[in-house]
Amino acid sequence: MMVAGFAWAEEAKEEWNATTLKDETIQKIQQAQYTYKKCVVDTMQKPEFAKLESRNATDAIIRLCEPTLAEIRKVYTDAEVPAVVADRHLKKMRIQVTRNLLQELMYAEAAKKSGMPGN
Repeated sequence: MMVAGFAWAEEAKEEWNATTLKDETIQKIQQAQYTYKKCVVDTMQKPEFAKLESRNATDAIIRLCEPTLAEIRKVYTDAEVPAVVADRHLKKMRIQVTRNLLQELMYAEAAKKSGMPGN
């Protein structure tokens, strides 16, 4: 019983107690998210990535834009958001962007293979 109590106490330290973020912080996070997504879109449009298989291109593009996520994490840590919460949000965003990017590249790859005009 005592061990369970200590474990719960440790988890409580990592819990974010319903604090609110300032509007300025939210704007910084939104701007950093926009910058990250813009990096992905701009990088995706470079001709060298059109030559790669969609999964390889996705991996390369996400890696190139990864430093932008560090900027978002810094905004969170400056606002004293627990690392667990910040990392969870960054992971979710990275997964969503990666899925969307892969889907776009797979569509483009399929269109090119089918001989659609304009590709």
